[in-house]
Amino acid sequence: MKYFLIVFLLLFLPANGMAEEIKVGNFSEGDLTGWEIKKFDGQTRYIFEEDEGRRVLKAVCNAAASGLFKDVKADIQQFPILRWSWKVENILEKGDARTKEGDDYAARIYVIFPRFPSWRTTGLTYIWANKLPRGETWPNSYAEDNVIMIAVQSGSENVGKWMSEERNLHDDYKRVFGKEPPKLGNIAIMTDADNTGESVKAYYGDIILSSE
Repeated sequence: MKYFLIVFLLLFLPANGMAEEIKVGNFSEGDLTGWEIKKFDGQTRYIFEEDEGRRVLKAVCNAAASGLFKDVKADIQQFPILRWSWKVENILEKGDARTKEGDDYAARIYVIFPRFPSWRTTGLTYIWANKLPRGETWPNSYAEDNVIMIAVQSGSENVGKWMSEERNLHDDYKRVFGKEPPKLGNIAIMTDADNTGESVKAYYGDIILSSE
């Protein structure tokens, strides 16, 4: 009887121990459903392209700033893990997260927590930094303490390589803001070079929220 019980559990109850996922960016399927363009200064081109045997979203930017935003309503307590992959062809020589003049990045992912009134909105920005050391955090030059930049990659060491990333949103938020995170409202990607006037190309793989 025990044998048959074990077989039953293995065959019919595997999902109970599996992580739940939200496919935020289904770029490998060429799908931009729900993503909207937000222009700030000129327009970065976001196009699908095959790279190293898979379909990805390519960003081509020449002294411009625009991003892709998507409404993503989720409880970070339930879906704390953010996973993605990215690659950049170059970094921005004049870029510096610590100044407004250098607030450009080859690649970045915004995680936005809307609040009312709007000035209470907070966010985490995971960046491929130009000069800010990997692992460092810094308040955004335009949003001050409401948006914190986190340097996941930095400099040219991994330029031209696909990098797979994983962050615990709950832990990151609590560490930099000192409190529990509100519910997630939006996720965005942006490759921009409007402040530095430079050119850059980047690639984004699928973006996933996971329960573990």
